[in-house]
Amino acid sequence: MRRDTVLIGAGALAAAGAAGYTTVSLAAGQRLAAVLPVAAVLGLIVAGLALTRFSGYVLLMLAVRPMVDLFKLSGPTAGRAGVDGGGVSRTFDPSTLLAVLFLVAAGLWLAARARRDGRLRTSPLAAAMLLVGATGLISALGADRPTNSLLEALRILTVVVMFVVLEQLVPDQRYARRVLLAAYLALALTIGYTVLASLGGNPPAEVKGSFVRISGPFAQSTTFGRYLMFMVVFGVAIYRYLSGRLRAALAVLLVLSLGFLLLTNTRSAILGVAVGLVVVALVQRSARMVAALAVAAVVGLALMPSVGERFAQLADARQVGGAPTGNTLAWRLGYWAEIVPLANRNPVTGIGPNMTQFQTDEAKKPHNDFLRAYVETGVVGLLAYLAMVVLLVHAGLRALRRAPPGTLQRGVAAGFLSCAVAFVAVSAVSNVLSNVATLWYLVAFAAVAGVPLAARAAEPVKQLTH
Repeated sequence: MRRDTVLIGAGALAAAGAAGYTTVSLAAGQRLAAVLPVAAVLGLIVAGLALTRFSGYVLLMLAVRPMVDLFKLSGPTAGRAGVDGGGVSRTFDPSTLLAVLFLVAAGLWLAARARRDGRLRTSPLAAAMLLVGATGLISALGADRPTNSLLEALRILTVVVMFVVLEQLVPDQRYARRVLLAAYLALALTIGYTVLASLGGNPPAEVKGSFVRISGPFAQSTTFGRYLMFMVVFGVAIYRYLSGRLRAALAVLLVLSLGFLLLTNTRSAILGVAVGLVVVALVQRSARMVAALAVAAVVGLALMPSVGERFAQLADARQVGGAPTGNTLAWRLGYWAEIVPLANRNPVTGIGPNMTQFQTDEAKKPHNDFLRAYVETGVVGLLAYLAMVVLLVHAGLRALRRAPPGTLQRGVAAGFLSCAVAFVAVSAVSNVLSNVATLWYLVAFAAVAGVPLAARAAEPVKQLTH
């Protein structure tokens, strides 16, 4: 009997066994026991791909990452201290296991690449991001809850490593274009799931205060909103450089994404899209885009009055410990004043990533990534984060200066710069650094922005598909 036949048979038996075990476990109400066999089989498949075709594995991760959160076992833990410390059950989430697999596979691949080429491609932005990852790991070692803190540090490290990996891969222009296709395939899967679930009468949503907010495949509506923020801003920037079926497909995705963005009722993400699209309009010198933005805002408020009601709540008072709606900006100012003294315990390296929520009565994250960098990773971490933010915007400006007019690369540069500006603006009032699944796409756009995709706009479809 041939060896491949034996392997196929063994794989089929393993899959059948895992499926049977999962069915029995689900019937008994044991979610963790149900997911583990499936995760093990899929993990072996993904691990094999990571070790044999690493570049394809990276594209696969970009294409499916948002959907992985559908199988989250620990629930919506972002922004609050969860049960049992919020980190023990999270260890078994598929997203956590995939993060560990990605770090191991990427580490081995980068080591082999460095040995082969003598050194790795590096940029100032990569160096700043590596410092952010390193300060997080160092701070986690001294945290009161090292397991929780290390898990958060490792999640953030996956963003750093993804950028370092893509910097090595995207100088191949064909691969850079495939990265963009994988990113928008992920958006298509995400939007498709949300549409089908909504049509089936069970829309993926959560209730916050007096609002029902669409959450898509993510555990929280805020994560879905920030993910859509990046994808919409970048998609609008490259839209004019596409043609034919790609332009039509992207138009459908953008319209649906904007609709679902409004339904998330995430004010920071909605304002982030507005900021990002204004930057796109200024860079591309498009008065029509500014007019279209104004019309879209009016139509959106008319068709979805709950969005207007959500923004109107900025006039309502909300105190620390109050309801989850109302004037959250006033609440943030009060909460920020409360958490700043937490850094006094260790001003150099901070209290550890993800630890703020365990040190306050509110049990929430800082809702300000700049302040969070200072409190949780100290002065050193804050300086690293500031350097990363400055270099993100600088990289966008540099890519824009180098991009020839009328090319897809011009759109990519404009899109990344606009996403970077939106990221900085939203980071000042939100926990964007916790949304690892969304930041993968920001760094993917950053990596591709440095590649000279200089073919003229007359051949946009060929640029992406060949």
